[in-house]
Amino acid sequence: MKNNLILALSGNDIFSGGGLYADLTTYTVHHLHGFVAVTCLTAMTDKGFEVFPTDGQIFAHQLASLREVPFSAIKIGLLPNVDIAEQALEFVKVHQDIPVVLDPVLVCKETHDTEVSQLRDELLKFFPYATIITPNLAEAQLLLQKDIKTVEEMKQAAVALYELGAKAVVIKGGNRLDDQQAIDVFYDGQEFAVLASPLLAANNVGAGCTFASSIASQLLLGRSPLEAVELSKAFVHAAIEKSDEYGVIQYEK
Repeated sequence: MKNNLILALSGNDIFSGGGLYADLTTYTVHHLHGFVAVTCLTAMTDKGFEVFPTDGQIFAHQLASLREVPFSAIKIGLLPNVDIAEQALEFVKVHQDIPVVLDPVLVCKETHDTEVSQLRDELLKFFPYATIITPNLAEAQLLLQKDIKTVEEMKQAAVALYELGAKAVVIKGGNRLDDQQAIDVFYDGQEFAVLASPLLAANNVGAGCTFASSIASQLLLGRSPLEAVELSKAFVHAAIEKSDEYGVIQYEK
């Protein structure tokens, strides 16, 4: 029976604009009860922005603690290494009857992951269990190991990702194809939708996390994948307009 319980498997953002903070804020705005299993911590060090994976045994204990919670949707964010990814996949496999949104984070704005190749292979294993995947353009290129430079190539990439097992795909073009519009391409095996919205100068930290967790929320609420994507794109646009310098949404009092 559907309820309002929704889970995020995601990391912390020390500046609070993205990761689990964006997920829980988005769930709350959608009037859902959000849970989190924390995949990693982050910090700004003398080496720059660093990601510190959660100890594998601790992550296992988190998932075991949540085993009996009757979730109605799951959003998967940053999985920092293969061990965490494998555990997350096993958890998802026993929740095949609910919507699962995979944000295949392979590229952070602040850092480069040295395990990208291994993580890529592991993330591909999630595709058959995901209701929709939400890679940005750079992540789609890494997943497919090919360049994507036009909207037509985004469509071809969406088809290729669908053929790898994903039930539906939305590739986020961001500002990489057009300096005036944020262009995304949706494909579900039957139809394409090209979604565009004006680019904003405001801070967009956490936009990808918010987008994926909003899609998960909308799917829980009964929307179709395309409806969920359309509503979530509008939601993120509005959130960016109202965000502060750290990407945190500022609400009117």
